[in-house]
Amino acid sequence: MQPRPRITAIMVSSLDGAVVAGGAGSRGLSTPADRTLFRSLRRAAGVVLVGAGTARDEDYRGVRPRRPTADDPAPAPPPPVAVVTGSAALDPAASLFTDTVTAPIVLTTAGAPGVRRDALRAAGADVVVLPDLAPATLLAELGRRGLHDVLCEGGPTLLGTLVAADAVDELRLTLVPVLVGGPAGRIAAGPAAAVPPRGMRLAGHTAADDGTLLLHYLRSDESPRPPNG
Repeated sequence: MQPRPRITAIMVSSLDGAVVAGGAGSRGLSTPADRTLFRSLRRAAGVVLVGAGTARDEDYRGVRPRRPTADDPAPAPPPPVAVVTGSAALDPAASLFTDTVTAPIVLTTAGAPGVRRDALRAAGADVVVLPDLAPATLLAELGRRGLHDVLCEGGPTLLGTLVAADAVDELRLTLVPVLVGGPAGRIAAGPAAAVPPRGMRLAGHTAADDGTLLLHYLRSDESPRPPNG
């Protein structure tokens, strides 16, 4: 039996736990250190997994390709962005489809209107109709495609379902030195986990000059990996 793909989640939060600020989604919290880590992890991933709400709210586009260098004159194409959506309610004219090198993958079900699925295919997306969007189904499809190194960028609902399924292997959490208050949610939300809380251990941390703290956690039963960025 083939092992399931490995999931690294990357999220950003204020000191008081907010995941959005200033009406700009997570981008309202991001700092230079966070953006550098974000780009590094994206380019090293096999696939970027994101919920449709986050893709819409933050106007997602494709992962930027690496620039050729003397050591790597012909870099590999960037990984695809895989969007999880039960409704396929994505704009075919959005940057996700018009500003990308690698075709995005849309993971949906037969419950999504066929006209929407057809419009996304016409926009260049690889639309996959699955029996459901449970974590096991999503990961089985990504594994079938040989996409075994998954970078999950949220949002909180998608990450919450992965946490509940005990499918998160690594967390890269950026703490930004601001207090937001208000009704902003946490980094993971959704169903209660069907298993005891997953123990994680601190594998590394970096403090930037502006007070941003980059935290790197692994499952407590996993061996250390070389750092990514």
